[in-house]
Amino acid sequence: MNFLKTIFGIGPDPREVLIPLYNSIVGEARDPAWYAEMGVPDTLDGRFDMVAAVLSLVLVRFESEGAAGREPGARLTEVFIDDMDGQLRQLGIGDVVVGKHIGNMIAAIGGRLTAYREAIGRGAALEEALIRNLWRGEPGPDARPALVAERMRAIKARLDMTGWEDLRANGIAAKGIAG
Repeated sequence: MNFLKTIFGIGPDPREVLIPLYNSIVGEARDPAWYAEMGVPDTLDGRFDMVAAVLSLVLVRFESEGAAGREPGARLTEVFIDDMDGQLRQLGIGDVVVGKHIGNMIAAIGGRLTAYREAIGRGAALEEALIRNLWRGEPGPDARPALVAERMRAIKARLDMTGWEDLRANGIAAKGIAG
């Protein structure tokens, strides 16, 4: 593909610089502690919901940059969509319905972004949003929404302390945000 870009004079894909950040989001969302210790359902939906939750925190961080964060936020969302498209195809979902699934995922991201943006600093409101989104309103006996909320607040605080360029270049595991 890069060879064709060179021949036809097409520039680099602006999303490529965000792939390390996206990979770090997915890495955080796949941390077994979310599932084993905090009771997030270890299912396709549960894993999608965790990617959506962590992605939402990063998009809120991008929003804090104002105009400078708009395009990278849109590009990061495109990277997410490309990943979800690939995941659906690997699951054997055909071309006819992939678009509908992607549309539903985009709507889900929008809803979660709004919910988490509004609830992150409002005490129990975040736990309520997590119960609605991670446990579909029905947390089981292993669900620990307070622990998930605490960890999400810690991630957001670290994101807020991470420099813009460091975040874009190195992801959420960048110096000053890990741990």
